[in-house]
Amino acid sequence: MAARLPTPAGVSSPALYRPRPGRVVWSGRADPGGATEGKEARPVADTIRSPRNERVRWLARLGADRRFRRREGAWVTEGIRLAEEVLASGLRVRLWLLEEGWEERGKREARLFRRVRARGDPVAHATRAAVREAADTATPQGVVVAFEPPAWSAEDLLARPGPVVVLDRLQEPGNLGTIARTAEATGAAGLVLVKGAADPGHPKALRASAGSLLRLPTVRVDDPAGFLRDAGLPAAATVSRGGSPPDALDLSGRFALLLGQEGGGLGPGLTALADLRITLPMEGAVESLNVGAAAAMILYEAQRQRRANPRRTGACPTP
Repeated sequence: MAARLPTPAGVSSPALYRPRPGRVVWSGRADPGGATEGKEARPVADTIRSPRNERVRWLARLGADRRFRRREGAWVTEGIRLAEEVLASGLRVRLWLLEEGWEERGKREARLFRRVRARGDPVAHATRAAVREAADTATPQGVVVAFEPPAWSAEDLLARPGPVVVLDRLQEPGNLGTIARTAEATGAAGLVLVKGAADPGHPKALRASAGSLLRLPTVRVDDPAGFLRDAGLPAAATVSRGGSPPDALDLSGRFALLLGQEGGGLGPGLTALADLRITLPMEGAVESLNVGAAAAMILYEAQRQRRANPRRTGACPTP
């Protein structure tokens, strides 16, 4: 088992979100923001008719309001693929909202519904109009689920092998989800979100990650310099010009990949911390790539090098 490392300086909290103990176990017809602490969750048998129902509005606000997600200690997502990912993750569910007859649409829906009932999760059925109001997409698939997010610590992240992806004030939730999916696919240790980065609980981020944000350790830091120093990670910064192409560098060891926000790139403070700089070669009139595409190219090159040299672990990347 990998050694547990101390929480690096600058980590704002051991967990990305820390729900308050006993907070909101959806119970019968109680208000989602004030269910009685300690009561067991139980299925809700009624059918919600009004799009202005309190449960529907609670789910809609979770999807739209970052501060509300933090206050409630809950994320929300939709669609059968992500619903299955929530179940597979073992995370605590606050509420399932299902369109009337959803579990009868096919074998996949029926199987998921049986698992939900076997777990004793809170369930409410609703009309199509009510589900549409609760959902974030224009054409919802009939299932919306609110759940408690994973509580990762810096120790969880640093105990894993592979590169650590540091995202500096990344703005677009979709880019965050895409990078998380790529990071998991290429064997990265996890994500470090610098203050001001997009919310991993945003519905767009969850959809783009296809479940990766439920599995990949993700932490926030206020002091990325302190995090890198205390973790002992060499840093590779992505820059638009003046760096080396990734295949000209030794990326087979463990390192932190620093990626900047859309348009503005890395802040000067983080760029100054870099032990080396990476520039993707461009042809034609293209000046830059989407940050998700850039991350994919570098992370796959690092994975290729690790596979070619599997014994080289924990080493500093070198020019």
